[in-house]
Amino acid sequence: MALTLMQAVQRAAERLDAAGVAFGQGTLHAFDEAAWLVLWCLGRPLDALDDQADSLLSTTDQAQVDALIEQRIRTRQPAAYLTGEAWLQGIPFHIDARSIVPRSFIAELIADGTVDPWLDASTQRVLDLCTGNGSLAVLAAMAWPEVSVVGSDLSNDALAVARRNVERHGLQDRIELVQGDGLSATSGLFDLVLCNPPYVNADAMAALPPEFLAEPALALAGGIDGMDFVRRLLAELPARLAPNGVLVLEIGHERAHFEAAFPRLEAVWLETSAGSDQVLLLTREALPA
Repeated sequence: MALTLMQAVQRAAERLDAAGVAFGQGTLHAFDEAAWLVLWCLGRPLDALDDQADSLLSTTDQAQVDALIEQRIRTRQPAAYLTGEAWLQGIPFHIDARSIVPRSFIAELIADGTVDPWLDASTQRVLDLCTGNGSLAVLAAMAWPEVSVVGSDLSNDALAVARRNVERHGLQDRIELVQGDGLSATSGLFDLVLCNPPYVNADAMAALPPEFLAEPALALAGGIDGMDFVRRLLAELPARLAPNGVLVLEIGHERAHFEAAFPRLEAVWLETSAGSDQVLLLTREALPA
């Protein structure tokens, strides 16, 4: 019997749940991930589910959907690696296994204007450190048309993905991509530094599900307490941040480790959809000299 589009999504969600696949790389629930995969597989807009819910799938369509869901379950590859595309704040980005799936909460803070009060007319240079596939650099360039953006990453593979996304959105004249370790690849002062670094602590790395282990460990692993990269960044940043500059730093579930490592820092914790302990802001004045 032919399934409707909604029935196909519901069946796919049940299969994903029963298989115990992990979410969190673009979607948080089985239904959302099933909808994404089914609509992508059928070549339909990702917002078409409600309007096309009762449309019937052909036998061929059903077979293609079943095969894709089976691939997701069997390989434990993130859905974004299977589709080659991920969305962040409504903006599409190319993605493949050379960089982690874009999901930074900093994207929310750019889009909803949370960062804006910390900027002023003198804000000219923005650094997206650990840029990965370049999504935050692209979103920053879109949000603030008057700034120039540098996207930096240690991984040449990730930068190849980022370059594709910068070109996809026609921002080659606004975004410069550079390769190097931390701040060493860049020069001059920055008014705003965005950073979603490797911050997963060693115990958490050991417990990651296969979907997250499919991502480059270089972009995830932050050492014993997750703070290896952050320690070096905060030591070097004062010399590279403009007098009125700020750092917006994502540390995920590592707030306790962050506060243990930097007990004297006066951080401003920013509210995101995941709460107020995922992303922090540090002013130039709050950083040690």
